[in-house]
Amino acid sequence: MQASSADLVLAARASGVTDERVLAAVAATPRAAFAPAGYVGMSYSDRPLPIARGLVTTQPSLVAVMITGLDLAGDEQVLEIGAGYGYQTALLARLAAHVISVEIYSDIAAVARRNLSRQGITNVQVIQADGTSGYAEGAPFDAVLVSAAYPDVPPPLIDQLREGGRLVQPIGPGGNEEVTVFERTADGLRRVRVLTMANFVPLRGTYGFARP
Repeated sequence: MQASSADLVLAARASGVTDERVLAAVAATPRAAFAPAGYVGMSYSDRPLPIARGLVTTQPSLVAVMITGLDLAGDEQVLEIGAGYGYQTALLARLAAHVISVEIYSDIAAVARRNLSRQGITNVQVIQADGTSGYAEGAPFDAVLVSAAYPDVPPPLIDQLREGGRLVQPIGPGGNEEVTVFERTADGLRRVRVLTMANFVPLRGTYGFARP
């Protein structure tokens, strides 16, 4: 039987995802449309795929777990840090009103824009910039999803998150992280829970690790 998005739904369920809206988004989003050249045949395996600059995409089941941590209802303005080739962005676009995705590398941002456009996804902006600085022009955000690891949440991302909003980020040095849900309070960020352990690439930028 040919692999499909249904296989990724099963993988997400096996990882503990029960949010039916998230599972429906996974079912409706063709990962093959966001796969790098030469890896389309592996699109529906629950594994990371290599992209430009020695980076990799996030494993689909882990993407679903992280998105579930945002508890999206459908009317949110979401900030994504790290577009990759646009698969996670496409899932967020199905689950929120608008997504601003900030990608530090211009070549990767260009691929994400092209992939999203080809899928007819119009409620997304992919911006090439330093993601650790967020995107002040679009703030406040209802939710923030960070797709790379750093020991702390960058202060601009906290400042741009509305009170009551949620932020999910892998917390750690890059390689062994606690994927953590935070909530913005009047006093700053409150740690809600750890979703899972995972390995992520380091978060690069002014409020992260230095660019190589």
